[in-house]
Amino acid sequence: MLELISGGFKKAQDLLQGKTVIQEKHIEEAVKQIRISLLEADVEFHVVKSFIDRVKEKAVGEIVQTRVSHGGKKLRASPDQHFVKICYDELTSLMGPVDTSITYGPRSVTAIMMVGLQGSGKTTTTAKLARFIQKQGRKPMLVAADVYRPAAIDQLKVLGKRLDLPVFFAPGKTPPQICRDSLEAAQFKGYDVVLFDTAGRTILDDTLMTELEDIKSLTRPENILLVVDAMIGQESVNVAREFDRRLDLSGFILTKLDGDARGGAALSIKEVAKKPIKFLGMGESLDRLEEFRPEGLASRILGQGDIVGLVKDFEEVVDEKKAEEDAEKLLRGDFTYNDFLKQLKIMKKMGSLTDIIGKLPLGQLGIPQGVQVDDRELVRVESIINSMTRFERENPDCMNESRIVRISAGSGHPKNKVIELIGRFNTMRKLMRSLGSGKKKALGKLGLNPNMSGMFDENMPKQPKRDLVDLKKRKDKKKLAKKAKKKNR
Repeated sequence: MLELISGGFKKAQDLLQGKTVIQEKHIEEAVKQIRISLLEADVEFHVVKSFIDRVKEKAVGEIVQTRVSHGGKKLRASPDQHFVKICYDELTSLMGPVDTSITYGPRSVTAIMMVGLQGSGKTTTTAKLARFIQKQGRKPMLVAADVYRPAAIDQLKVLGKRLDLPVFFAPGKTPPQICRDSLEAAQFKGYDVVLFDTAGRTILDDTLMTELEDIKSLTRPENILLVVDAMIGQESVNVAREFDRRLDLSGFILTKLDGDARGGAALSIKEVAKKPIKFLGMGESLDRLEEFRPEGLASRILGQGDIVGLVKDFEEVVDEKKAEEDAEKLLRGDFTYNDFLKQLKIMKKMGSLTDIIGKLPLGQLGIPQGVQVDDRELVRVESIINSMTRFERENPDCMNESRIVRISAGSGHPKNKVIELIGRFNTMRKLMRSLGSGKKKALGKLGLNPNMSGMFDENMPKQPKRDLVDLKKRKDKKKLAKKAKKKNR
């Protein structure tokens, strides 16, 4: 996500690194890289120009105070760090201020109208928002107002069943009538929020907009939210303008930012339409709707991670008391494959590996340019662990050649994949035990690769366990002995 944009800021920072004084020519070179990356990411041209002008204005001629006091300590701030701070402030300002509120009116039933083009993920996002509202203690009801798209109503029914929420639909009636009747039905059945999943089109047309205007006039919704596919880039600005002109939007929900999106919509849409981004849709899970935090996204663009966002994700899927018990167990070194499997399931609930790693403040140790994180690795690891017996999962040190062969056959993965997993598991367990006992330089002693070995492409180095390496050496010796014996014949 946002790889193009992040790359430009990274190049700009590299150009300024090591400079004791930032001159205007240095700033010109840096902002050129940023300008290119923003335009390649499909950020609207006028937004790019305005952003670059503001950064240059603040950076050129600025006297950088390289020594600052903080808590009685003298800290050093380099010019390139100062430039990053200027970029961070301007990015946050560009996407802010924050407004993730849902307006609840004086009526007994609050209406939320979901609009957008076809294929933007509107139906799934409607269910995600219903889940978000449900967790706030309210009683939402889904309304199937898309009578044109094949299986749209069935899709909403399936999603409603997964959330244990009712879905209102009325065959034979027009979308405005369906939405109006749903308000009465919700009041009668004791639901306090209705979410209209309205129809979309592949392109903007007057028929669509007129129907949406009719729904608005009949139901007077407190919230009108435009669901925007981040992958359409700069076109999202034109879509937002037209929807806002006809409906007066309350805000936006950006979807598919965890895919191959260029990310330009996130930086353009708020600046152009002057309406807030409310939520980000991340992943297919119905819990993957994040309240928009411009400072978090700005931090990620600049390669600084988003720990606050990561902690929020973690809190969503983990019981606090259980997490503390697991942490204590991990630091004691009493870590089994069953515990490992639990952690993998938690990671899968939190979202894609790319998204999780993107929120870590890894800086230079982050994902190298062009290297793809393979989310299927979690599935492969899970299948290998599931092929172990209960005894093997609870006693990690029992692994031997025959067990590895059996696990390989049972999981359908090559033997070397099983060996790699066992090696990584034992390395991690040894590291945690070292940290728990207060040993210093545990990472260095273990020779760990900081690039999160094993989760990237096949070219990344692995760290197998020593006895498994010895096992391989013995096997190679046997092969050589067989060849020699055959030759002597």
